[in-house]
Amino acid sequence: MAPLLQRFREHVRHIGLFPEPGTALVAVSGGPDSVALLDLMQAVAAELGLSLVVAHADHQIQSDSRTVGQSVRRLAERYWLPFELGELGLGPAATETAARRARYAWLRAVRRRRGARYLVLGHHRDDQLETILMRMLKGSAPAGLAAMPPVGRGGLVRPLLPFSKADLATHAAQRGLPTHADPANADPRHLRSWVRTTLLPLLVARMGERVSDDVLRAGSAAALERRAWDRMLEHLPELRLRRVRHGFEVARESLARYDNTLSVALLRAAARRVGLVLGIRAARQLVGLARRPSGRRVPLGRGGWIAEVAFERLRVIREIRGATEEVVATADRGSALFGDFRVDWEPGAAPARLPRTDWTTWIAGADWELRPPRPGDRLIPLGGVGRRPLRRLLMEARVPRSDRATYPVVARGETILWVPGICRSADDLPQPGTPAVRVDVTKRDEPEADRRA
Repeated sequence: MAPLLQRFREHVRHIGLFPEPGTALVAVSGGPDSVALLDLMQAVAAELGLSLVVAHADHQIQSDSRTVGQSVRRLAERYWLPFELGELGLGPAATETAARRARYAWLRAVRRRRGARYLVLGHHRDDQLETILMRMLKGSAPAGLAAMPPVGRGGLVRPLLPFSKADLATHAAQRGLPTHADPANADPRHLRSWVRTTLLPLLVARMGERVSDDVLRAGSAAALERRAWDRMLEHLPELRLRRVRHGFEVARESLARYDNTLSVALLRAAARRVGLVLGIRAARQLVGLARRPSGRRVPLGRGGWIAEVAFERLRVIREIRGATEEVVATADRGSALFGDFRVDWEPGAAPARLPRTDWTTWIAGADWELRPPRPGDRLIPLGGVGRRPLRRLLMEARVPRSDRATYPVVARGETILWVPGICRSADDLPQPGTPAVRVDVTKRDEPEADRRA
């Protein structure tokens, strides 16, 4: 058999795991798997155009965890690589789930701070096998049995999936690399450890060594099915799948015309593109919701996900809690972000006519602000008669219910001057040709959902 480095190099190039040069954050726990990963990545980094950064998360669960972090730091210094240490302070009572969530949150934060294109993890063939078995035990659907893909959202890359734990341990030993055995990996109180130390040996004793290949083959078949449903989304233009900030939306009339089984599969595939694991029961609930009147909504469990009927669309989005920060114009020119919108302003002579429903307007004088709607807001539409409720204007403009609370409103004190894209107020209009402030509001990018999402 060819040396591990040769097989690793061929695998990385064949799959195209690192298509662009850039910074790669390599997560190193100190175990043989991740230590071997770092050594292999260091060997191919230059030819792939990668700059490596070593990241070690110290959960501070075990009493000797500090020494492991010091060992990983020395390994990074051996390769002349920058090192990041995260001291997570979880304590000995932390669960496996809590540790994983804290670790990934820290790694994502480091990746953003470092501007890394990739986050490289050391999951290997044995991890994949255990993951598939665990998901079988928990009743996962086929998409869940597909287990861990080699490339995931957020720049995540798993280049070791074809290689066994034994291969990696042998490589680390042959290279004389320092490694650490985590006692939690053999603790049967953790489900993964029980699968590894108890269930798998029983299966091998009963069915032979081939059982591992059989389980992995089932995972590969599930992954093929998952990819097929993902590709199916590209062949249904009438579904009008569209990715929006924090979620996606589809044409609910088209969805409702499909067979229920097809609709459920398509919704689950669309949800995976935005990082939402949508169960079969929840997907069936959304198919029913698509047939309900506009404005209806249902929560989708943890994480702030909700589904709503917004006129002709079914939207699935994650609501971001927290008030949108108001923008106050303290100078005659500037730019700022307001939730999902960007506002730019600069001096400019007022035109002869002001558009009523455009995304650009002119304001006389200073002391204006961009803020969200408030209860009781009313305005006199340009060219209209009488004050109209802002909430009614937003509804008539078909702004989805979930977007209305954070929609931008330009006001001066209690007077609304402009609702971008919807209505210019008749109040405080600048005279044609007089000095004014030109204000442009644009909605930030909403890319179409695709396989890269």
